[in-house]
Order: sequence, then structure tokens, then C-alpha cells
Amino acid sequence: MNTPLSNLPIEQLHTVFGDHLQENVVLANYTTAHVGGSADAALMVYSASELENAARRLWEMDISFFVLGSGSNVLISDAGVHTIVIINHAHTVKIDVRSNPPSVWCESGANLGGAARQVALRGLSGLEWAISIPGTVGGAIYGNAGAHDGDIQSSLLLADILHRQIGKETLASDQLEFGYRRSSLKRNPGQAVVLSARFRLSPSTPDAVRIRMEEFTEQRRKSQPTGASMGSMFKNPPGDYAGRLIEAAGLKGTRIGGVEVSPVHANFFINDHNAKATDIWKLIHLVQRKVAEKSGIQLDLEIELLGNWQDVENKETTAKKSLQRKQNKK
Repeated sequence: MNTPLSNLPIEQLHTVFGDHLQENVVLANYTTAHVGGSADAALMVYSASELENAARRLWEMDISFFVLGSGSNVLISDAGVHTIVIINHAHTVKIDVRSNPPSVWCESGANLGGAARQVALRGLSGLEWAISIPGTVGGAIYGNAGAHDGDIQSSLLLADILHRQIGKETLASDQLEFGYRRSSLKRNPGQAVVLSARFRLSPSTPDAVRIRMEEFTEQRRKSQPTGASMGSMFKNPPGDYAGRLIEAAGLKGTRIGGVEVSPVHANFFINDHNAKATDIWKLIHLVQRKVAEKSGIQLDLEIELLGNWQDVENKETTAKKSLQRKQNKK
């Protein structure tokens, strides 16, 4: 069993990691929705080798951790997390035009949309679909991110993965058991870390790639909201769209605290007024309940919940029971 960080000597961790380790780090500063409490400690890494070393050392010390890239697909509890968070700043991108096919190698902390822009400038095609992806390469592989009829599964050549039990290995796309917004890594959280990846490209021209990316960007501008969000909140159920179901339930514009269901696209929740993570959590459950009542479909989260949500569940249950008792007395 992993030992909570609070029971470990901080000085020992500072000895191992030096200035890379920071205490009481506010995680809202590292998420695209700008919500979430603090981590007991955060470890800053700036290369794939530093990430590998950090993960190996923490596993050896039996300390739980998770890796945070852009924080675009996670909701972190207001109570924070009592473990180490590795903030992944490993963002080197190298384009290989001589390989057959051409390819691009990225460290896992690199922004996927940024990498797509870099290869476009070289007149290379294959990542145009990723122009609208706000997350990092590692997070995109973890959740098989996709857009505009493209996804990681169809673009990835190889990924360097560090496993807790068997060490580092290089895996091809078909070895990661990709599915709709899932992978073998996501099904086994905490057991592996994405270090870097290589993506398949094809020769084109800068103008042709630029035009296609501009088309995708315009589609996104017209169909998706701006503002602080986590991206798509729910997975699309088979044969339908989460946004359509939420809109059909009359929930566009529904607000709890500082967060609302976007009037532009109902599968996006926008933090526009100092929302708390608990506001978002409550809105998630309201939307799931209303959609189930309207359509009979249970929406599954595309995002991940991190931190202590059990206390929130318990408080909600207690409040509901108290309200029910008051109503029964009337």
C-alpha cells in the first residue's frame, strides 16, 4: 500500500529531488478550468529523462503520484490531493523528414496542438486534426484524444512507456489497446507513465496543410465555446452525441455557482465566475440525472476526477437526507 505523503519526511524528498520539489502547490494554476485545491507537493520535470527518473524514484519509495500536463481533462477536488503531482514540462519536439514515412518525436509534456502547428510549417500532413486539442501528448495518448475524424490511435507510430513493474518499453499503437477515449494506460491508472511518442506524417505542402487546419479551427470557433473549461465533459454514447442529449434536456445555460453549461455547446462546462470544483461536480450530476430522466441514457464522464470526492458525496447525501426529513415533518 502506498504511504500518504503527509507521513513521509519532506526533507528526505527535498534531498532526493532538490529544488524540483515544491510544497503546497495550488493545482488550479495548472488546469484549464482553473479550479482545484492544493497538492501536498509537486515535482517539476523538464525532460523525458527527468520524468523517468522521478517516476522510478517515487515508485521505489512507494509514494503514489500522478502526472499532470495541461490539466485539460481533469477535475481536481477543492480539497486537493494528498500525494505528489508531477508537473510535466518536458516539451521537446523533433521533426524527422528523412524517415519513411516522415515523423515527429515529442516528449510527453509537449502540447499536441503546438506540435501539429510545427509540422504544418514544414509542409507535413497527418496531425491537422490535432490543431484543436489543448492537452499534452502524454494525456492525449492516455485518453486516445481525437477530433475532426482523427485520433491518436490512427496517428501514433510508437510510444515510450515506463511501467511500474516491467520498466521502460517502446510500444506500437496497436499494443496500447486503444478504444473510444480510452487505452490500456487509462484502464490501469498509476501503473505506467508516457515518456515520449513518435507520430506518422506524410509529405504535403505548407499551404495545403495550413488551409485544412484553418478549416478545422473555424469549425471549432463556430461550434465550441471559449473560456475556462476541461474540454468535452461527457463521452458520446453509441450512435448519439452528449451535447445533443444535454441540449434536448433543456440544460443549455444551466448554472451552479460560477459554472454553466455552455449555451454554445452543451457538452462544455464554462467557469466564468470563480467556480469551485464542487460547483462543477454538482452540475455534472444534475446533467446526468436530467439527461437520464429525459432520454434514459446515462452519460459517462470523459474527464477524470482526482482528489477526495468521497467527502463531497457524503455531504451531499447528508444534505439530501436532512432536506427530506424537513419535508416529511411538514
